[in-house]
Amino acid sequence: MELMIEKLLNDFQRNFPLEPMPFEQIARRLNTSPEQVLQTLKDLQARGAVSRVGPVFRPNTVGVSTLAAMSVPAHRLDSIAAIINQFPQVNHNYEREHRYNLWFVVIAENAVALDETLREIQLECGYRVLSLPLVKDYHIDLGFRMNLGHQPDIVAAPVGHSEPESYSERDMLFGDAEDLIEVIQSGLPLVARPYQAIANRLGCSEQTVIDKLRNMIDAGIIKRLGVVVRHHELGYSANAMVVWDVPDAQVDELGGQLGRQDCVTLCYQRPRRLPDWPYNLFCMVHGRDREDVLECIERMVNGLGLDDIPHTVLFSGKRFKQRGARYRGRFNG
Repeated sequence: MELMIEKLLNDFQRNFPLEPMPFEQIARRLNTSPEQVLQTLKDLQARGAVSRVGPVFRPNTVGVSTLAAMSVPAHRLDSIAAIINQFPQVNHNYEREHRYNLWFVVIAENAVALDETLREIQLECGYRVLSLPLVKDYHIDLGFRMNLGHQPDIVAAPVGHSEPESYSERDMLFGDAEDLIEVIQSGLPLVARPYQAIANRLGCSEQTVIDKLRNMIDAGIIKRLGVVVRHHELGYSANAMVVWDVPDAQVDELGGQLGRQDCVTLCYQRPRRLPDWPYNLFCMVHGRDREDVLECIERMVNGLGLDDIPHTVLFSGKRFKQRGARYRGRFNG
């Protein structure tokens, strides 16, 4: 059973079958039954080890988003985080070890709605919000290879995917895919024919759902379709955001190099906000513990010759909120 779970988590974090009965194909590959696959996924979801089975959208292709930070007195951190969590536009909210100690992701339908949400958060919390929207991604396709009972490994996904077009630029291709995005953003239903269940809700055919999903994957709008795991519950107990102050002329080269490191799960460029925030290149490092993360960072610095590049390590503390993003204006909680 343990081996089956390991293979299920390893083999289907991406490339989820786009066919009417996907769990039958998965079961054949795992030498088990579709019913066992479905029950296992439901159990893992109930335990919190699996967030959902569904799409991971590439940032800023469906709606717009930003990474935001706030400097909060330590004694008010929990109460301010609770205020931020009440906003349905916020899908991640973490404490980090830095003067800017509260970091959260805000997603909205468009730039106007995003700015309005940030203003509301700032007004209700009483602290200035530092907004750091994505400029360019070098590696954003988080995956984790599980070796149950042993140290998990990062699943490195291809780096350098061609830039996708935004959803609005693909409306003619996807037609009424807005409703599809609303239905699938929280995950596929865990039933024998998930695409048919979605089609029944939308009043279209099962094949139409499959075709639209394939189109969005081919266009780079869906980064991956599959099992979305929760890293902390599966053995990655430590993670840090490492931020670098890179000369602008070198940021693409260094971003590509960092994105290829085994222990780097995310790597992207964001704007500086001088004088408060001089950093323009970000990467996430996950490991089994704090020492593991620090060893990885040391290997990167030494291996890539980054001794002269100023950087800061922001370890994660409390996890106040973590859930899948909500898109297309469906921000009702």
